[in-house]
Amino acid sequence: MVTGKTSLASALVRVASAIRVTAAWPHRPPPRRRFAHRPDAAPPADAPGARSPKLARVEAALFAAGDPLSTRRIAEVANLADGTEARLLIQELKSLYDADGSAFAVENVAGGWQLRTRPQFAPWLGKLHAARQEARLSQPALETLAVVAYRQPILRADIEAVRGVACGEMLRQLIDRGFVRIVGHHDSLGRPLLYGTTRRFLEHFGLADLGELPMAEQLRASAAAASPLTPTLSPQRGE
Repeated sequence: MVTGKTSLASALVRVASAIRVTAAWPHRPPPRRRFAHRPDAAPPADAPGARSPKLARVEAALFAAGDPLSTRRIAEVANLADGTEARLLIQELKSLYDADGSAFAVENVAGGWQLRTRPQFAPWLGKLHAARQEARLSQPALETLAVVAYRQPILRADIEAVRGVACGEMLRQLIDRGFVRIVGHHDSLGRPLLYGTTRRFLEHFGLADLGELPMAEQLRASAAAASPLTPTLSPQRGE
């Protein structure tokens, strides 16, 4: 019906005609000027957890890296003078995280530095990557890996003598997982293979070097005494 539309239009006209502008639109202040972001701009000195530009670059490098970084590499990425300056800044960053009670920590792993979440958050963080979690090492695999870690470089025959069972399959699995590698040949008849751990082994277990293995000195010393023909390996990086 046209009548309804006409009545609605008339009502709108009456309402519009009754409106009187009694004052000008309220004044709106101009928007605050946003200063251009400068990557090297230092935050206010009194800001909680303030980072200097250099420290911020070190933190960013550790955050972005997937693998542990050496101090020399950190210095290169963060445009620092040298590894010594990088090491000092890393210690400063570690102190900040500890003081803040942060979920993160900077740890010395596999001869480098890595930003990691603290162990107490593992039960929750594991839910994020449940589909990608690697199968856990079996008890026989862990025992074999422990023998290799403490007695490396070691012959397969020596591993089997310690465990009392054949270890060929376990060694193959550990090599496939990247925890064990062939490090050379023994000088005895047939030049049998010698086995040792890898950098991945250190990263997986959060060790800076083989010297951080529990009771490393005592167990490695007893291993050397038990097998004097097996050469010793430097514990610096497990390689």
